[in-house]
Amino acid sequence: MKVAILAPIAWRTPPLKYGPWEQVASNITEGLVKKGVEVSLFATGNSQTDAKLQYVSQTAYAEDQSLDPKVWECLHISNLMEQAAEFDIIHNNFDFLPLTYSRLIKTPIVTTIHGFSSQQIIPVYKKYNNNSNFYVSISNSDRSPELDYIATVYNGIDSKDFTFNPNPKDYLLFFGRIHPDKGAWESIQIAKKTKKKLIISGLIQDDAYFEEKVKPFINDTDIVYVGNSGPKERDKLLGEALALLHPISFDEPFGLSVAEAMFCGTPVIAFNRGSMPELIDNAKTGFLVNTIDEAVEILSKIQTISRKQCRNWALANFSLEKMVDGYFNVYKQILNNNK
Repeated sequence: MKVAILAPIAWRTPPLKYGPWEQVASNITEGLVKKGVEVSLFATGNSQTDAKLQYVSQTAYAEDQSLDPKVWECLHISNLMEQAAEFDIIHNNFDFLPLTYSRLIKTPIVTTIHGFSSQQIIPVYKKYNNNSNFYVSISNSDRSPELDYIATVYNGIDSKDFTFNPNPKDYLLFFGRIHPDKGAWESIQIAKKTKKKLIISGLIQDDAYFEEKVKPFINDTDIVYVGNSGPKERDKLLGEALALLHPISFDEPFGLSVAEAMFCGTPVIAFNRGSMPELIDNAKTGFLVNTIDEAVEILSKIQTISRKQCRNWALANFSLEKMVDGYFNVYKQILNNNK
């Protein structure tokens, strides 16, 4: 079986810091290679992989402002599609644009839908929802009723990247994009009301929100912003946290930081939206709440959560190996049906 993995090129694969789609594409690629599959990764030239690396852009456009995103996305996607006949399966992690090539090639395309940026992109998915395109959702909650899916495969994480820590420090953590959707301001309110220290780590994606809702509270004592953390800092922050706060205000398709925290043994307090009931075993690996006040109240019970249980839950449900097996089974199903 020859598989082409198409990663985005906003960031390097795997990303140096932020880049969730690139991280998942990397995990799929490396997991398949370990499984003995012949894989070509289409990503940026500075990407790191044990697969065959193919690229047109040396760097990522979010890391090099001289690159025009649309131009290099078109060059990147077409580079794979012009070689489509060399592969048995194309695994698209690049949203809807590659689907527009699907009727021009014979190779089946598996598309992982990493969430819908808006309902306006649904018509493209609907148009190409046919026998040569196969959609995979990353949670059951993120499925569109207008589309057909071949499987749900949860994002998988390399457990070696996250250290189990049975003895946390006494701080709360917000880890994610600084954006109204993700709940940095809500996390600050929870920390203030519980008189707990809060560490905030993440890419500032909305400057106005950061300036108005987050920055005024930062004092480097009880509310601390440490910037956009890389893998080593992420492991330490997640592992030493008493709890991860995830008070989202949108229906999140999958929260990588939620699973990553549990790999470290850290329980999660999240607003009960989107995929959170699938990621969190309520009252066993964290708590699902609906308001700031509910989060404040439930924090008094955080010590009842077994950190070992958090780790075991993450290993059982969100491991790299389980994800790779899920995709490998999807590939086999498609190829067997096409015989």
